[in-house]
Amino acid sequence: MTEEGRIRRIVHVDMDAFFASVEQRDNPDLRGKPVAVGGGRRGVVAAASYEARRFGVRSAMPSMRASRLCPDLIFVKPRFDVYRAVSQQIREIFAAYTPLIEPLSLDEAYLDLTDYLEGRTATRIAQEIRARIREATGLTASAGVSYNKFLAKLASDQRKPDGLFVIPPEAGAEFVHSLPIARFHGVGPATAARMEAHGILTGADLARQSLEFLSARFGKSGTYYWNIARGIDTREVKPDRIRKSIGAENTFFDDLRDLAAAIDELAPLADKVWRHASNAGRGGRTVTLKVKYGDFRQITRARSLPRTVSGRDELFEIARELLAPVFADPHGVRLLGITLSALGEAGADEAPRQLGLFDQA
Repeated sequence: MTEEGRIRRIVHVDMDAFFASVEQRDNPDLRGKPVAVGGGRRGVVAAASYEARRFGVRSAMPSMRASRLCPDLIFVKPRFDVYRAVSQQIREIFAAYTPLIEPLSLDEAYLDLTDYLEGRTATRIAQEIRARIREATGLTASAGVSYNKFLAKLASDQRKPDGLFVIPPEAGAEFVHSLPIARFHGVGPATAARMEAHGILTGADLARQSLEFLSARFGKSGTYYWNIARGIDTREVKPDRIRKSIGAENTFFDDLRDLAAAIDELAPLADKVWRHASNAGRGGRTVTLKVKYGDFRQITRARSLPRTVSGRDELFEIARELLAPVFADPHGVRLLGITLSALGEAGADEAPRQLGLFDQA
């Protein structure tokens, strides 16, 4: 729940065997085979394909032990530059739906969609995100949808790989009660062992303990454990880095060949970008127009102001002026996008009308 009492819409997206899947994607000879990223005589497994996991191979496992478990295991050297590039592709897909993205690593993140549903359900958006990731990267992702971070992360594990699972508010506590303690995010092996020593083996066992009991034995974490046993988690999705740009784009079913129709299509893009900027309390000085033609050629045109863009109408007008000179093309236009960048805090240039617009958001 939010502070206003609204039910939150949180999605946890987790790529399936990310590093190993990238290697199998890029090397067809590895597909369908047990693969471990990392290794070396004294190394450890950084990631394992699902084919390797069937033999018990796991990340952080010493490579020699992994080799004993799976004699046919194929070790490949990690390519972190490639993984980071793919992660950035995925992050850009997330950003098309919400500015509230909290990455946990290169291959997983929380998304808060509460204020960005735009008439859709969080489940529908999660489906769209997974489809776009597959289309853009050739990789699969699993997603969990729920009303808080704890449950969303649990849900994303339920139907791996390439799955989607939803835990609605009315089912949250019951779902937690059914799980073993070792499955809980935030309960590591050492803590799980301590809980088991007290007879706490499942979420239901944890829910039977009093707050005083848990606080006495687990300190400040006791309150967290008491809450999650009841499906309660009030932690917010917190982006870990300042956004450098806010954008929106749309690919059309039929290529646009009429300028007036294309200008009409800019309007909802400007609406979306300005709404996201307003909700984030950010202002920007640079407007960039992205145009992809019917033959897949792509261009961008940008204009920077000496001050922050004053509002949605000015954002739209700049995009319209950038579009007119580049629209005419025999192949038509298949995609349009608008990005607001050179971001700063709203009102940073002390323009009264800018402050007024953002104060109303």
